Amino acid sequence: MQTIVTWLIVFLVSFGVPRENVWGFASQPDSDEVAELPPNIVVIFVDDLGFADIRPFGETPYATPALERMAKEGRRFTDFIVTSAVCSASRASLLTGCHHERVGIAQALMPQAKIGLAASELTLGELCQSAGYATTCIGKWHLGHHPPFLPCQHGFDEFYGLPYSNDMWPYHPDFANLPADAAERKRRFPDLPLYRNNEIINPEVRPEDQRELTRQYTEHAIDFIRKNQNQPFLVYLAHTMVHVPLFAGESFEGKSERGLYADVVQEVDWSTGQILETLRELGLAERTLVLFTSDNGPWLSYGDHAGSAVPFREGKGTSFEGGVRVPTIVWWPGTIPEDSVCDELVSTIDVLPTVAKLIGASLSDNKIDGHDVLHLLLESENTASQFSPHESFPYYYAAGELQAIRDRRFKLVFPHNYRSLGGRPGGTDGTPAQYQVVEAEFALYDLKNDPGETRDVKDEFPDVVERLETAAEAYREELGDKLQQRTGNGIRPPGRVD
Repeated sequence: MQTIVTWLIVFLVSFGVPRENVWGFASQPDSDEVAELPPNIVVIFVDDLGFADIRPFGETPYATPALERMAKEGRRFTDFIVTSAVCSASRASLLTGCHHERVGIAQALMPQAKIGLAASELTLGELCQSAGYATTCIGKWHLGHHPPFLPCQHGFDEFYGLPYSNDMWPYHPDFANLPADAAERKRRFPDLPLYRNNEIINPEVRPEDQRELTRQYTEHAIDFIRKNQNQPFLVYLAHTMVHVPLFAGESFEGKSERGLYADVVQEVDWSTGQILETLRELGLAERTLVLFTSDNGPWLSYGDHAGSAVPFREGKGTSFEGGVRVPTIVWWPGTIPEDSVCDELVSTIDVLPTVAKLIGASLSDNKIDGHDVLHLLLESENTASQFSPHESFPYYYAAGELQAIRDRRFKLVFPHNYRSLGGRPGGTDGTPAQYQVVEAEFALYDLKNDPGETRDVKDEFPDVVERLETAAEAYREELGDKLQQRTGNGIRPPGRVD
């Protein structure tokens, strides 16, 4: 849903008026004008990165120096969660500020999907465009691959990347034993395309192309920043990695001496460092807010091609903390306190309303679920006002199941089925191990004292159970619950093509 200002910008730019002139500055604004610009926004969204996969959060056997420096110069968030431990749902929440159930996007959209993010939803791109920002989406989109759903129709001036996950192609592990040219390879997945804006520039991405993606994404981000350094900009960099199949560039493959997964993580670390160094070089560091996080936890069935969620339970595809709690660093030199930590509950749905407050942009009339958490970014630690605004937070998964609900300390898990390795090791060399289906029992966990969700304390805190059950009932009324065959009255339909 684009505002009148957004359409005016698009209209004028289409007739050759530079966006920086639309914003009200000459192509080379003076230093006073630049100082008055609102902050730039950079969101780096890694795919399937586990909580313990980078050194600011875990004791990794490989180094991640750029992210370690970023954490030293910024703030780590130890209780930062996504709304669902799966690709499309998580991305919908980040870009709209809504629980994915509200906007009709659940699970991971397949190449056969006929739906995508509705045009009526206000995205982070559209929000920033309405305030005169130049915007780009680089990397994995996964919110609908049909033309009406692509990034340039959702608030991004530019798009370079893939329409969905990099394993949705004829080289999927399911077909690993087939000849490379076997027709059966395309029975499930078509060729994987690479886009520039609304145009397919490579209709058949192959393994050698995937090795170049992280480098290419990084170069596109840096070029965009250089091109728009004299005006406010939004960079949404959604890395294809570290989602399987794993590919590292020539400069990184084999260099970690800790396996391919470590190589790939180190290339993402390098990419982040290149972007931060560019901001420093251009004198933009103190005018730029950078968020680094992940779309969900590690895909544990892939074993040595997956990360770690230690100390949390399970991983991607579950509503336990290993699936939804992700490593997060926010960097804004001179504004965010250095080497600081926030242990409060924060989520990706808080990004859009926080950015809106920061840049003075208006939200749409559509209801959102996120909160402005600017105080959790900017204030010193342990101040009286540094508390999460989330009184409760639902965990939806499996296309509408309310599997758990939590507050700042406790988490109530409802009976549901989930996938688990049951203590067995994952697969090797890109071939996954088989999950087993396990039933989660009704339980209450004290996340502050038991982050691994190992001890049920519902008998010790019956008042907490009652309070969270009441909150869950309100979510069921609004967003539904497939476990109880209930449809919510606050759900908006996704976009759809015939």
